[in-house]
Amino acid sequence: MLHILDVSSPSDRVASTGGAKAAGLQALQRSGERVPPWSVLGTDIFAEFVDRAHLAELITGLDSAPEAALAEIRSRILAAPLGPELSRLLAAAHERAGGGRVAVRSSGLDEDGDADSYAGQFSTVLNVTTGLESAVRVCWASAFSDRLASYRLARGRSVSTAGIAVVVQAMVAADISGVVFSADPITGDRRRLLVSTVYGLGEGLVEGLVDADLLVIDRARRLVLETVVGEKANRRDAADGDGITTSTVPDADRVVAALDGTTADRIVETALRQERRLGRPVDIEFAVADGNLWVLQCRPITALPPAPLLGAKERTEPGARRIWDNSNIIESFNGVTSPLTATTAAEVYGRVYLEYARSLRVPPAQLRQMSRWTPAMLGIFHGRVYYNLLHWYRMVGIAPGYPLNRRVLEVALGVGEPLAAAEARRLHPFVFRSPVHRLVSRTVTTVVYARRLAGIDRMMERFTQDFARAYDDFDRDDLDSVAGDELYRRYRAAVDDLVKRWGPMMVLDAILLTLSGAMYALTKAWLPRAPEWLMYAVVNPGLNVESAEPALAMRELARSVRDDPELADFLAATPPAEAYEALARSRWTAFARAVDQYIGRFGYRSVDELKLEVPDLREEPASLFLMLRSATADAPLTAGPDADVYLDEHLRGIRRTLYERLRRKTSRAVGHRETLRFRRTRAFGMVKRTLRALGRDLVARGVIDEFADVFLLTVDELRDAYEGAPNGPSYRHLVAARRAAQSRDALLVAPARFVTSGDDFGAPALAEQGWVPVAATKAATLGAVLVGVPSAAGIVRGTAVVVTEPADIAGGILVAYRTDPGWVAILPSARALVIERGSPLTHLAIVARELGVPTVVQLPDASTLIRTGMHIEVDGAAGTVTILDDEREQA
Repeated sequence: MLHILDVSSPSDRVASTGGAKAAGLQALQRSGERVPPWSVLGTDIFAEFVDRAHLAELITGLDSAPEAALAEIRSRILAAPLGPELSRLLAAAHERAGGGRVAVRSSGLDEDGDADSYAGQFSTVLNVTTGLESAVRVCWASAFSDRLASYRLARGRSVSTAGIAVVVQAMVAADISGVVFSADPITGDRRRLLVSTVYGLGEGLVEGLVDADLLVIDRARRLVLETVVGEKANRRDAADGDGITTSTVPDADRVVAALDGTTADRIVETALRQERRLGRPVDIEFAVADGNLWVLQCRPITALPPAPLLGAKERTEPGARRIWDNSNIIESFNGVTSPLTATTAAEVYGRVYLEYARSLRVPPAQLRQMSRWTPAMLGIFHGRVYYNLLHWYRMVGIAPGYPLNRRVLEVALGVGEPLAAAEARRLHPFVFRSPVHRLVSRTVTTVVYARRLAGIDRMMERFTQDFARAYDDFDRDDLDSVAGDELYRRYRAAVDDLVKRWGPMMVLDAILLTLSGAMYALTKAWLPRAPEWLMYAVVNPGLNVESAEPALAMRELARSVRDDPELADFLAATPPAEAYEALARSRWTAFARAVDQYIGRFGYRSVDELKLEVPDLREEPASLFLMLRSATADAPLTAGPDADVYLDEHLRGIRRTLYERLRRKTSRAVGHRETLRFRRTRAFGMVKRTLRALGRDLVARGVIDEFADVFLLTVDELRDAYEGAPNGPSYRHLVAARRAAQSRDALLVAPARFVTSGDDFGAPALAEQGWVPVAATKAATLGAVLVGVPSAAGIVRGTAVVVTEPADIAGGILVAYRTDPGWVAILPSARALVIERGSPLTHLAIVARELGVPTVVQLPDASTLIRTGMHIEVDGAAGTVTILDDEREQA
């Protein structure tokens, strides 16, 4: 059924069928600006008109022969009657716009976008009282002009899919009209605003027909820096008749459009307010009538010089609220992360989850909807990577069981502040055009999902075998002997192949959420008094999980060092950076071979192993000796309670049988996920090696100075270096600027969670959200009990060692803001773990439980409240850390 759109219509419908002008008007009005009454004939009404006028076939053929068809299409649009139903809808639109004199404006779906404005490409008819149908047809016909067709084709867009809506808006009898730019559109200078004004209606200003007056205003001080008066008389537009007529304003009135200081201030404040809402510089069309300021249109400026890395690239509703949370993403990307790592991760995440949805048979129309938000599942702020959290809730909604899965997601991600239930229910990965389509699609997805759940073991086995073959083939290549262009081709092919392989495997995360949720529900129902640690203890995959192998192998190396005091003294006295070469020349040949075997098996591993800029063990074995040095203490471990003992005492009979069956399935899923993540580490190792070779090639070409500079480029810039025509000196300047920015960013506190509105990711807006320079913080006082989330049971007392990397633990209690899978090798040396961020389901937490290391996670401010040298008690079952004095520690 066809409907007229207005400010009360659902915003997603206005954006999808009302075009950019309509969406902008709705957002403006909802943000509190004074907007003349308006309504919209959406693209669905135009589609109905096309169908009745028998134009569909002609429009479909436009891409192959646009010149031959455009004139005929325009002619038939201008001649075809609307018919009774469409005429009734148009009358209703006119009534909602006030019923008097109106402006009729085209509203293209692609118009006023982040990249292209389509400025001047569509028609507008002003001062319409009669002939409303004619004005609407003029706007529809403008979507098929020769210049618009050329504009679309030049940007790689189809002419035949040009969407066109029409805005009907009450005319304002303007005394003054104009446009304000919140940044200089010529130079890109954001310190200056430009206000351009004329008498009467502003259409002549926009179309360049009137020589306007100009104010240049300093943003910070609100001072007029420059005044430019038009060289010829402005004109005042008449207030009667359809279309535009004008009368000349006397030369004596040729001043800066008579703007008083108060009105100018209001215009500036409006521009800055809307810039904050949209998160980028804007240009606003306005009118002043009887002292009232009316906002007619607002759009982002698309012609400014390129901006630095922003927090997200997504097509979304202006002013949209986003929640950014670093949760367990810091396990993968801790601290300041290189532009290449961050943008590669964002691209891969988006593509992988689209493949995941495709593997669950999500229909193409819904996949297209997902493509609007999947590229922005991660955000990049001052070099830090964050989850764009609301999109992760949307992602969970792809599989069945969303109400339970989203709660398990919050635990799995370590989200400290769960989303309000009402807001969570409003989030959808996509929408359907009818309840029937939704039912059919969701049924198909559920059936496919159930099959994957039942056959996940076989699916994982096939994936593991296929990946092993691909990895072995890659590992045999000598990348430095491959020409740069061929190397880049292989790099893109490898990424594409990994995305296609990985996408379907993401069902494992959904399955784990489902099974963990079922385990949680069953445990609460049948064991209502069960301690919190039981939930995590019952679903461990066992020590045979592949991701525990590095820790076990490191334990064996450490045992060899302890058994040979002279070797221990040798390694203690040798700087880690020199240890590998020194060991190769030493008499400890057997131990040197064991180290080589470790590097051969786990050489792709490193601390921060998913950060492409961090060298792995093959490139820099020093980190292995740092981990080995701290692991030689082999701290005594305190075993936690046995889950089987508790279950034997509290659960028997058929309930125990069913519980164990679900437990085994869930434990295998946990093991599969750990294996998959281990494979992900290998995949990133492949990418690391390739990018280093590409970096050396770019140095040889003179594009950058050092191979490591490649990590200061974005993935798009790397693509341009091989697929476009890069400018070597500009890349060098870019690298230097980003290196300096990284140094500044490292001095900032990165909040665990913050909220933005629109796309304002500038320093002032982020400072309000907690991005401030690092300042002194108070330490916890003696006797204080800090409460986090239990992860691995056991009680341990010892000395805290607060670290940012896995080094020099030596039997202390490891306290860290976060960890990553590369830290598992030091677990044998840690008496306990206290992790500020993360969750009980993170990689390190799972391995820590298997090795019996008491662990508390999600303990707020742990890395600042606890200081190295403090005596503390960690209770992994209760999730507490107590600050002890010396006497209590000795007792």
